[in-house]
Amino acid sequence: MGKLIYLMGKSSSGKDTVYRELLRDNSLKLKKVVLYTTRPIREGETDGVQYHFVDEKVFNDFKEKNRIIEDRVYNTYHGLWRYFTVDDGSIDIDKNDYLIIGTLESYARTAEYYGKENVLPIYIEVDDGIRLQRALDREKNQENPKYQEMCRRFLADAEDFSDDKMAEAGITERFHNEDLLACLDRIKRYLSENM
Repeated sequence: MGKLIYLMGKSSSGKDTVYRELLRDNSLKLKKVVLYTTRPIREGETDGVQYHFVDEKVFNDFKEKNRIIEDRVYNTYHGLWRYFTVDDGSIDIDKNDYLIIGTLESYARTAEYYGKENVLPIYIEVDDGIRLQRALDREKNQENPKYQEMCRRFLADAEDFSDDKMAEAGITERFHNEDLLACLDRIKRYLSENM
C-alpha cells in the first residue's frame, strides 16, 4: 500500500521548492498529484504542471460526477478562485507513493477520503518576516503584480494554520525551512521512518 505525502504550509514558506526537490530525489520514487484551480495562470506556470487551470464549468462537471475529493474557494481581490483535488484516475494508492501540495483543510479532507493512515502530513514553517519578504520579492517579478492578493493570502494564513486548527488536524511535526538543505534532510528522514 502506498502513501500520499501531503505537503502544506503558509504562503511563501518554500513549499514549491521542497516539492520539486522531493520529486527530484529518485530514491523516494514519489509521483506527483496535480491539483485543479480556476485562478488565472501566473507568469512562468504551465498548465498541467503546477495546476490544471480550468474554469467553473469543468469544476461543476467533476462535481456532478462525484469526482471531487476536496475543494476550497477564496474570495480574492480579483474575484472567486477555486482550488480542488479530483479523483481523475491519476492516483493509484495501492501501487505508488504520491506527493501533493495543499492546505490544512484540503489535507484533512484528503485524509478522510483515502484514510488518515494513508496520508502523511508534512508542514513547512518559516518565520513570518522571511515569508513576507519572499512573497514581496516574488510578486515584484510578476508582469502585473497583485499586491492586494499577496496581502490577503498572508493574513488568511494566520487563521488557516492556527495552532488550534493544526492540533485538530493532528499535525505534530513541523519542518523549519530557513535552511533548505537541512529542511529536506529532516523531511527525508521523517519519510523513511514513516513509510
